[in-house]
Amino acid sequence: MSRVKRGVTAHRKHKKLLNLVKGYQGGRRHVFQQAKEASLHAGKYAFAGRKQRRRDLRRLWITQIGIALDNEGISYSKFIAALKARNILLDRKILAELAVKGPEAFKKVISEAIS
Repeated sequence: MSRVKRGVTAHRKHKKLLNLVKGYQGGRRHVFQQAKEASLHAGKYAFAGRKQRRRDLRRLWITQIGIALDNEGISYSKFIAALKARNILLDRKILAELAVKGPEAFKKVISEAIS
């Protein structure tokens, strides 16, 4: 079996990874092994962060809806229960947008759910 020299392949692989970690500090930017480890950790944090963003947005929407409902004198839990009972299929994102940008429309949704 013939010998395979991997200089060009290894150099290309290292260069590709080091381009990924531009902006990192110290050895994490210059030393291949440290850069590889930093890149793997960054990928894990990015994945978890995408999941966390969804949770944070849902919390924000619930808070916005709750504030708008407080102004109307209705609790959040009773409002959501009323929506489900009346089979009104609006998700929290849309309800929060209505509460913030279209208060009149949100009041109509409240009256439809409660009545």
